[in-house]
Amino acid sequence: MKKISLFFVFLCLATASMAQLKASVACPGFEVDLLDGKVNGLKANVIAGMIKSKWPCFSSVTNDSAKCGEAVYYKDKGITFYTSRDYVEISEGFKGKLSPALMGSPRGTLFKTLGNPKMKDASWDAYQTNYGTLILHFNKANKVRLIQFSTYGTDLIKLCE
Repeated sequence: MKKISLFFVFLCLATASMAQLKASVACPGFEVDLLDGKVNGLKANVIAGMIKSKWPCFSSVTNDSAKCGEAVYYKDKGITFYTSRDYVEISEGFKGKLSPALMGSPRGTLFKTLGNPKMKDASWDAYQTNYGTLILHFNKANKVRLIQFSTYGTDLIKLCE
């Protein structure tokens, strides 16, 4: 009986030792140029396939045409590409290089860098840029908490709710 039990233990160990090793997916860092409207050289109107091949570590992909259309999410990196609507969203938890570093900037200090906003609201400012639109959302302390940029102008952009 001991020999049979010992045989099964060795059989289980042998099976476990033959498991395949799988490397984790390496993801290059995100470098966002807000004045040029690009992420690592790609504009906001890039297709989802290019995004997923350049950064294979995405959290999820959706394609809900009733809501926002196709989107590629990098939740742990703080960046989302809304490919059906041609805009990129950067949240407070962004892990990457942001140029200029606007996240957390006070609302009153942005004129030197961005000029006057084309549109304003109590909680956001929209700037017309050479590539489209840059929208900055502010928290209660009037500091930048969310950044969105698009290849569309302020009159054509459609953001997700």
